[in-house]
Amino acid sequence: MKVQEPKKTMIIGASANSTRYSYLVANKLVRKGYEIVNIGRGEGKVGGVPIEGMDKTYDDIHTITIYVSPSNQPIYEDYILKTNPKRIIFNPGAENESLSEKAKQKGIETIDACTLVMLNTGQF
Repeated sequence: MKVQEPKKTMIIGASANSTRYSYLVANKLVRKGYEIVNIGRGEGKVGGVPIEGMDKTYDDIHTITIYVSPSNQPIYEDYILKTNPKRIIFNPGAENESLSEKAKQKGIETIDACTLVMLNTGQF
């Protein structure tokens, strides 16, 4: 039986603040062997990986998990769609019907769910 490759995951709204869900998810993903890319406005490292801006384009992202409210998502929208992941997870409070529709038109799966719960229940 072939072991599934971990899904390279981009975290939009990454934060070095240990009370943030994006921080908890980044660390859990790394502990489970996932490669992560942290995108955010702050500085620092999460899960041992630096927080970046949107300067670098990635073409090998499987999942983008979003921790930014819809009102703050417009600055990320083009970047997210250009990254063209296989799926986007809109965490609670980040649900965005408009971005979800644009992603679906590009063939990207969208899910309104909690990444932490998905990881804890084996649904990630």
